[in-house]
Amino acid sequence: MTQTYDLAQQPELVILAAVSDRDENMTLSSLDELEELAQTAGAQVCGRIIQKLERPNISTYLGKGKMEELAMLVEETGAVGVICDDELTPAQMSGMADLLDVKVMDRTLLILDIFAAHATTREGSIQVELAQLRYRSTRLTGLGRQLSRLGGGIGTRGPGEKKLEIDRRRIRERISILKKELEEVRQHRELSRSRRQKNSMPVVSIVGYTNAGKSTLFNRLTSAGVLEEDMLFATLDPVTRNLMLENGQEVLLTDTVGFIHKLPHHLVEAFRSTLEEARYADLIIHMVDASHPDCDMHMQVVYDTLRSLEVGDKKIITVFNKMDLLEENGIEFDLRDLRADASVKACMKDGRGIEELLALIADFLQEKSLLIERVFGYHEAGSIAVIRKYGQLLEERYQEDGIYVKARIPKEIYAQIAF
Repeated sequence: MTQTYDLAQQPELVILAAVSDRDENMTLSSLDELEELAQTAGAQVCGRIIQKLERPNISTYLGKGKMEELAMLVEETGAVGVICDDELTPAQMSGMADLLDVKVMDRTLLILDIFAAHATTREGSIQVELAQLRYRSTRLTGLGRQLSRLGGGIGTRGPGEKKLEIDRRRIRERISILKKELEEVRQHRELSRSRRQKNSMPVVSIVGYTNAGKSTLFNRLTSAGVLEEDMLFATLDPVTRNLMLENGQEVLLTDTVGFIHKLPHHLVEAFRSTLEEARYADLIIHMVDASHPDCDMHMQVVYDTLRSLEVGDKKIITVFNKMDLLEENGIEFDLRDLRADASVKACMKDGRGIEELLALIADFLQEKSLLIERVFGYHEAGSIAVIRKYGQLLEERYQEDGIYVKARIPKEIYAQIAF
């Protein structure tokens, strides 16, 4: 009986390569993350190569001896690709591909490929294609040759090979078209932001390193049904939902795309309008995977990204998530974030820390509100409706001369209340 195999289900075998010009532990940690990225893209890592160099080789990334070692490893494992932990120049990518006769990718191309697979909205698709075209416009010859040699697989999603076969002039034309479309989307987003500001609905943005548990928190608070997967960049497009606090105040909660070490500048630029959701928020929730050995570095990456977006004057609540994993392993850490205004130890898996977080959100938003106490005439019921929607109604009493109200309201709606 002939046995058949479903080749379509077999993951691509790849080898990871890195140049270490710093602490070796940092290089190993970066390669661990690169392996997670490769798995997210559908590949299986079958080997690693690390070389200590002051700087990567200008033509082959790795030195001659390591390239020979890498070629032997490719032959022994049957790997169909090599993924480098740094962004390669066109010369390095072409030089490695020629010597190894397999597909060569870098960290940037891999992340772009994952984003292409996970973009679901029109805005996300435009942003990914724009980033891919900018990246590939300088790599048409070498990258096109190796991809056409091997066909599909990781690194070819989104615009893919067909974009590599057109000349730079047509790519520039396509980029121009995409930028116009993206500007229209940005204008729509700005309009939505303006409406939110006009309505004085407080906005809370969830940020954090990818796979820190942002979507799990978002779903617990809003029942939004956002995809939750134990993989990097499980969700890409931002989602906003209403959240009702226990004190009756309604806020808008936004889940944003995860940050990552060595986030390609192509993506930072293309996704600026999406990432800027945090810039317009009244409060930021910073999710941290407390169980990750590099959580300090992850926090630094988030703050560096926020700084690049000019987000520096927002109140921040840091949520140290996945505490259950620390407890299971008997690990005790002095978890703290000196840059945050408050912190919570939590476990989104079982809901621990949610009540404390919600209380902190209410307290911080209360700082941005005014306490009012007055009697409204019965003909001013519309003002009380505004208070109910955007503020916190502390006391309401019907009297002969009108309705006595004690409430906290956002400063922005003060003018809307008839006095």
